[in-house]
Amino acid sequence: MNSLVNIRSGIRSGIRSGPERPAKELVVISGKGGTGKTSLAASFAALAGKAVLADCDVDAADLHLVAAPRILRREPFTGGKQAVIDPSLCTDCGQCEDLCRFQAIHSNDPGGSAWPATRRIDPLACEGCGVCAWFCPARAIQMTPVVNGEWFVSETRFGPMVHARLGAAQENSGKLVSLVRTMAKEIASERGLDLVLIDGSPGVGCPVIASITGASLALVVTEPTPSGLHDMERVAALAAHFRVPAAVCVNKWDLNEAMSNLIEAKARERGMSLAGRVRYDPAATRAQIAGKAIVEYARDGLAGDLRRTWQGLRQMLAEGDSAMEVSFAPKNSLWDVKA
Repeated sequence: MNSLVNIRSGIRSGIRSGPERPAKELVVISGKGGTGKTSLAASFAALAGKAVLADCDVDAADLHLVAAPRILRREPFTGGKQAVIDPSLCTDCGQCEDLCRFQAIHSNDPGGSAWPATRRIDPLACEGCGVCAWFCPARAIQMTPVVNGEWFVSETRFGPMVHARLGAAQENSGKLVSLVRTMAKEIASERGLDLVLIDGSPGVGCPVIASITGASLALVVTEPTPSGLHDMERVAALAAHFRVPAAVCVNKWDLNEAMSNLIEAKARERGMSLAGRVRYDPAATRAQIAGKAIVEYARDGLAGDLRRTWQGLRQMLAEGDSAMEVSFAPKNSLWDVKA
């Protein structure tokens, strides 16, 4: 089925209806992979109590490793099209090969009395642009849908979860992210939940844009290194471009306190809130091995930092639309308010 057309069909089965109300969207992102974004998101899911989880890092999804979802529904994702040549119609004129900018069309063997010479499509090289189908004089080329991955609706101990898996070397990750977010908001509406917690993609590319556009708040997770500062500023600029309020959290801040201070100062200059500081703690690795969120595994140290950070984020989300209007001007840090 077409994933985008059938979003609403089937979602209502097996899901208890609740009052209709808009849900806030908190998206956790980072300038690069490996900053601890998913570990923080998993702990926030455990602390939230009632929220819909959405793993929008579809290229390398891993929130399921901690959430241990029980899949209720799985669907193929069709995000693009690919050219297919009908050999019975192909006249081997070669016009399609001349027009293809991706070198995806090649001639078969010269043919003979047993079979005619035709052209063939390299499915790994085809970008689905449709130029060959448009200009084929024999109308021998059709654009057919391609399955790029799968998406899932699951239950976890934290609540409902929507997640996906993009196929190897597949594209259209932005479309798949949009589908995951739409499904998560639909479930939140059905169940009367007021929060969608999104584990976003790293970087500043298409899946990140699809993850943050229209979100209530973006939490940028970074590390106290020069590259961490650089990546934080890139993501902050992206959030500002799309007018998404942003906060920053420095993970492993105690490994380089001077750099942590600099990152927070730069964040203030950009009008970002400081959601919290999270220390380096081997408990994070031990929690991953145990398949638990950090706040499930421990109560002090790192777990305490995460609880304070979550309280700050909840405060920011509770401020509502009035807070969003001032989020692009310098403001004081919520980290100064000790929980």
